[in-house]
Amino acid sequence: MTERNLGEWLAYLEQLHPSAIDMGLERSQQVAARLGLDRPAPRVITVTGTNGKGSTCAFLAALLADRELKVGVYSSPHLLRYNERVQINGVEASDAQLCEAFSAVEAARGDTTLTYFEMGTLAAFWLFQRSELDAVVLEVGLGGRLDTVNLIDADLSLITSIGLDHAEYLGNTRESVAMEKAGILRAGRPALCGDLQPPQPLLDKVAELDCPFYRRGHEYDLTVGSDDWSWRGLDSEGLPVELMSLPLLSLPMENAALALQAFVLLDLPRDAARMARALQETRVTGRLDRRTVVWQGKTLNLLLDVGHNAHAAHYLAGRLAVQPLVGRRLAVFGLLADKDLPGVLAPLATQVQSWAVAPLPTPRSRPANELQAALENLGADVASYGSIAQALDAQCRNASADDEILVFGSFYSVAEALEWTARHAPEDGLDGFAG
Repeated sequence: MTERNLGEWLAYLEQLHPSAIDMGLERSQQVAARLGLDRPAPRVITVTGTNGKGSTCAFLAALLADRELKVGVYSSPHLLRYNERVQINGVEASDAQLCEAFSAVEAARGDTTLTYFEMGTLAAFWLFQRSELDAVVLEVGLGGRLDTVNLIDADLSLITSIGLDHAEYLGNTRESVAMEKAGILRAGRPALCGDLQPPQPLLDKVAELDCPFYRRGHEYDLTVGSDDWSWRGLDSEGLPVELMSLPLLSLPMENAALALQAFVLLDLPRDAARMARALQETRVTGRLDRRTVVWQGKTLNLLLDVGHNAHAAHYLAGRLAVQPLVGRRLAVFGLLADKDLPGVLAPLATQVQSWAVAPLPTPRSRPANELQAALENLGADVASYGSIAQALDAQCRNASADDEILVFGSFYSVAEALEWTARHAPEDGLDGFAG
């Protein structure tokens, strides 16, 4: 058989299993055993949560890399290239590496059917295990308990936040979601939680497993001022650790605080100035991601954010509220059909003066006319377009240099916007989203 290229492998993976999502670990466990997959690195940190996983993983990877550790990061979904999902020392896996890993998993699976995500996760583990890493940071794809990432016993288990999303798989209460996310915890090993009010099932699981528990607002916390922020936490011996007068960050400082607590539990050398610099330099494409573009001779301001549920929309609205604009905020918005449209729109309705809505390039998209109708019911100024790119062009036509164009609602929205920006001579100067 002719060797497949990466595009051919991904197309093959999409048709391997009759369902895109098939929750459960048994099939992946069988294939992992045949591959001899055990621990991909001496230190394993697993991160789940409704929102904030990506930036928490990025912060933690930056702190570990600053100590000159060799670090692997597995995340999903990707925006433009599948390679984004698997990184070693901040570098995306090459097409050749991924093809080799897929070939190894394919040879081991036999007649066991695996989903696209399961194949990709096992391939990432295979690559990590062969890369002589010091640590891996693993982002859960969906839930926790039955996610393929949960094959690996984590040394530290992080839960960023607990909100409602993916109700068809995780249930429609915070309690049911908490139960699924608590599935990544391991007996006697530290559990960290960034949610200020974790539901009782999570607290019960922590007690049942006798996990040392580090909860925001209790064992660790942060204080954000107008010009800086501070952090306090506990090391593995229970001794207090403090970092004062840290520079404000472009990404959520709540997630940086969680990453800091995880880092100090690993008993690595600490240098406050280096830690602060590592956090400040951390960026995640598509998350509170400020950019400038040149569109028909005009220099315009964009803010890209992959927020796609009510919890993320509330957070985004709070960040926008402390960033006053001279001009207007113009939104470009698309949403998947299974997301909470009223919950996403409500916190942002007063923050946006003009809306351009469009379908996403997937059969799972909510129709643009539904988005438009919902916004018209809120009294918004809204127009619909055939694509995110067309909506962006329309808002650029309307925008001045003092305005901000906000693109949000989905990974699909941001991915299409990134492709659009690449065609419009982006300028240097990503100043971040401080404040």
